[in-house]
Amino acid sequence: MAASIDKYLSGQSAVMADLKHMVEMVSPTTSTVLVLGETGTGKEMVSRAIHHSSGRTGDLISINCAAIPSELLESELFGHEKGAFTGAEKPRQGRFEMANGGTLFLDEIGDMPISLQSKLLRALEDRTIQRVGGGKDIKVDFRLVCATHQNLKSKVDEGSFRADLYYRINVFPVQLPSLAERKVDLPVLIKAIMENMKAMGDAVDFQFDEDAVAEMMRYSWPGNVRELRNVLERAQVLFAGKTIGATEVRENLLRMKAPKKDQEADFLWQATADLGDPNMANGDVLDKPALPHPSDYRDWFAYFDDMDLRRHLQDIEITLIEAALDKHEGMVSRAAEALKLRRTTLIEKMRKYVIEKPAHSPEA
Repeated sequence: MAASIDKYLSGQSAVMADLKHMVEMVSPTTSTVLVLGETGTGKEMVSRAIHHSSGRTGDLISINCAAIPSELLESELFGHEKGAFTGAEKPRQGRFEMANGGTLFLDEIGDMPISLQSKLLRALEDRTIQRVGGGKDIKVDFRLVCATHQNLKSKVDEGSFRADLYYRINVFPVQLPSLAERKVDLPVLIKAIMENMKAMGDAVDFQFDEDAVAEMMRYSWPGNVRELRNVLERAQVLFAGKTIGATEVRENLLRMKAPKKDQEADFLWQATADLGDPNMANGDVLDKPALPHPSDYRDWFAYFDDMDLRRHLQDIEITLIEAALDKHEGMVSRAAEALKLRRTTLIEKMRKYVIEKPAHSPEA
């Protein structure tokens, strides 16, 4: 069973070990599982791990409740009889019947119209369904796995999600960690995704050097594992047959700027970046990477469904505080001045985020 779970859930961090243990415990049972986590964390992979470790002989049938118009979702789930509506020229099975003997995965269940929720509740309680336009009860044997990135309890309080359905599906909740919470798994995930790309027929012939991996470890990954896969596919398009460094990761993969045509000039610049210019003061740099601008986030929701704004801003704040302390050798007063903060405010933030001064600090 463990081997089957590892096939779908990559990672060796403590949080992933806990997740795999939870999946291993619940898989052989018939309990309904509610998978919770941010967009892109791999909720569908958890459903696959549960199904393929369950021993059930039927298929895993998946449906995204947010991707299908509400007027079509009922027919997709429950099927329909001939003549049930315009265009229903013959009877058709729905996903519940397709999942008979197997597992039904309802992704983004928080987006299910409330008008359908009562029908889903009946299917869960009685294990029977009726097709649209039909009056016959059809027995179905399925195991249900649901997933959402939304706070269902809040939706219950708002009245947009039925309380009885919430408690019916919240039998065994499983919380997925964000990629930012398990960055130690990045090398394992990169390897697994690249192997999957090869299995899908892609000619994966690029590689990352140590500085590139370190750059990716510093990134916050708001799009989680899905964003990581996008970055790797982008790397294959832009840098096929090349070794990718930190600059390429930062400028071309994470910020999606096209690489310069003259790659040799880029590599020469990297090779000589540490050489001093006699015409410049000690400690100056020849060039500085462009800092992110607030307008860079304007297109965020063209690529992602949501953002944990509080955590994202916190990550930025921690990074800048640590950078200021490091630049000023741990001298809090000078770091505070660089950050345009009062010294006492900076100290409060360091305590809040458990930030320690560098070991070489004269104030340490």
